[in-house]
Amino acid sequence: MLDIVIEARNAAISENMKVKRILPFRLRRMVGPFIFLDHAGPVTNIPATISSLDVLPHPHIGLSTVSYLFGGQVTHRDSLGVEQIIRPGEVNWMTAGSGIAHSERFEDPAALAAGNVEMIQTWVALPEKDEEAAPSFTNYIPDQLPVFTDTGVWMRLIAGDAYGLRNEVKTLSPLFYLHVVLQPGARFGLPKKHSERGFYIAKGRVEIAGNFYHEGQMLVFTTGADPIIIAKETTTLMLLGGEPLGERFIWWNFVSSRKERIEQAKEDWKQGRIILPPNDNKEFIPLPEDKSKPSNEAPRPEPLS
Repeated sequence: MLDIVIEARNAAISENMKVKRILPFRLRRMVGPFIFLDHAGPVTNIPATISSLDVLPHPHIGLSTVSYLFGGQVTHRDSLGVEQIIRPGEVNWMTAGSGIAHSERFEDPAALAAGNVEMIQTWVALPEKDEEAAPSFTNYIPDQLPVFTDTGVWMRLIAGDAYGLRNEVKTLSPLFYLHVVLQPGARFGLPKKHSERGFYIAKGRVEIAGNFYHEGQMLVFTTGADPIIIAKETTTLMLLGGEPLGERFIWWNFVSSRKERIEQAKEDWKQGRIILPPNDNKEFIPLPEDKSKPSNEAPRPEPLS
């Protein structure tokens, strides 16, 4: 059965980049290992200063960021010296582990002029044994991400395993993550293997058991539920889930199984112990002036991507 419907909230990840924020939510902080989901764009109102869309260098610990584009392109730079342009259908998978800083820059005027810059970013919490792993980054191209088609159904496996699909994207706990497009009238079901499962409606509208759900909503289902999803129009879904990792605390861009580790990360960023990207180190986002303690509820202040 349906466990919860989460309505996207408005947030901002930079001066002029607005997003729909889905996870974390006060009543549902995680789905499997997924602890964060933002939907940015499509960007249609281009500011006079394009750089005001950029997300400046900022830190992460205890998680992997997973960036996936529907349109446009974004330039990623990080503490490891990686500089990678991500394009639609690719996956940028950055594991922060013990600590990394990165930036996301919108540097292609042509892509912005087309008005189609649109990105989904999720954060995957790490198992306790991997929370202090060495940071790493991998870009996966579309040829590495299997696609399945059926009548009225197109889907790409971004990571994990589902519906008999598997790829080489390196994950550290059991999960699944897919981009699915349904044509009007198509019927679809969730993968049955994983205990926590849900989907975000990025575009379109679906019907389940006589009820209708629309763009900007995330539906999470109880273990073993087998809903029949019927597309009422051309619909884009992001399916995700997996096995739970246990309680996690989140504050700003930091995720950990231990509150004291987040306090350490705050001090590390303030003292410059998390290295800035060597090819993007002239500016950064300072630690927010927020006195709250790490929480296992929605972060305060709003985290950045």
